[in-house]
Amino acid sequence: MNDVDEKHTSAETLDSLGVGEHAKIVELTHGFVQAERDRLMDLGLTPGTKITAEFRSIGGDPTAYRVRQTLVALRKNQAQMILIEKVAS
Repeated sequence: MNDVDEKHTSAETLDSLGVGEHAKIVELTHGFVQAERDRLMDLGLTPGTKITAEFRSIGGDPTAYRVRQTLVALRKNQAQMILIEKVAS
């Protein structure tokens, strides 16, 4: 099961975002080790940031996400620990 905080029960996880869909990052859950959490935040994955699923690899994992004009590839298990709210483009 995903490490979803109860206060964000209406939020979805990033892996549910379809290619071309947009969302706002709500939270990085506590499933990340601190170094991984810090690295993702350094890459711009912070609460309130807009994120778009750009494309999936041929095998379906990882997925490339556009964050602050940069493409960041995340594996499904990482995307499952990032809470989002889908938004219109």
